[in-house]
Amino acid sequence: METKEIERKIDDYLSFLVDVKKKLEIDNKESRIKELEDIMNDSSFWNDQNKAKDVLSELKMLKDVFNKYNDIESLVNTISEMFEISSDDEDISLIENELKSIDDKMESLKLFALLNGEFDSNNAYVEIHSGAGGTESNDWANMILRMYERFFEKNGYEYEVISSQDGEEVGIKGCTLLVKGNYPFGYLKGETGVHRLVRISPFDSNSRRHTSFASVLVTPEIKKNMDVDIKESDLRIDVYRSSGCGGQGVNTTDSAVRITHIPTGIVTSSQVERSQIRNKEIAMDMLRNKLYMLKLNEFNDKIKDLKGEVMDVNFGSAIRSYVMCPYTLVKDTRTNFETSNVNDVLDGDIKEFLEAYLKL
Repeated sequence: METKEIERKIDDYLSFLVDVKKKLEIDNKESRIKELEDIMNDSSFWNDQNKAKDVLSELKMLKDVFNKYNDIESLVNTISEMFEISSDDEDISLIENELKSIDDKMESLKLFALLNGEFDSNNAYVEIHSGAGGTESNDWANMILRMYERFFEKNGYEYEVISSQDGEEVGIKGCTLLVKGNYPFGYLKGETGVHRLVRISPFDSNSRRHTSFASVLVTPEIKKNMDVDIKESDLRIDVYRSSGCGGQGVNTTDSAVRITHIPTGIVTSSQVERSQIRNKEIAMDMLRNKLYMLKLNEFNDKIKDLKGEVMDVNFGSAIRSYVMCPYTLVKDTRTNFETSNVNDVLDGDIKEFLEAYLKL
């Protein structure tokens, strides 16, 4: 590598770091880290377990970005100083090797720079709904649920099932997850849309090929005060018995709550708690989130009208196709990113798809 090329590359790195420092608000993150550490040092910190977990989660997320930026900045500055005093080919060779090691680290920092939306660092609600087709679509929706669960487990995300509706025979008609961790909404927002499966049906005695559809909707959990006016007269509130795993896991009271916002048709539900009052609070929080996003016109066309495209689960509307027969291929129609490793994708290896969407 010529010395001029090395000099240009170092200059590019330094310029990028200045730009990304502003985008990532590194100075603000440093102040917030100190603020959270002060909160942790308070003797009453663990009195509220839920609040303590939220603080720890936010602190970890902030430190991940802050430390990654500082490590790379320090490395680039060191290489820049080395280059200025380099005197022979051995020095240049050492600098070249260090530059190669920076490239991969820069890619991960670039991803953080793309996650600078207002809600990207928020927890995320992930809703999965089966399309028309009964057993086939219900099974496909359950496969998508497992795919996300495996992704969360492999990548250190915490999640809980807020509500779930089983299919008549197999699978699920729908479910809602709350996901917490490292920029959950930012990473997952591109999953909103219709997912299409082509396979030889295990439920068809003639072993014919079937196409199934399921929709995914990802919305952020918004904890700040929201200026959303919800009239009681606009709500239909239904209570029903929570599904359980059998034995002592079955809830024998009508504690699950489903809320329908009549003007928009938005439906939210919760059955994660044994208390009907608490489930209603969770469902109302989800409803406020969705109405707030609609009001801000912040999401995208698919959440502006939740009864529109996102729920139009049919041919021609898929954002991603998973083909298991007559060949194997998973392809995202928006990014054109694809892989033939269908089984790996269905086992949770979707990170490359998420990152390809972020880079659009």
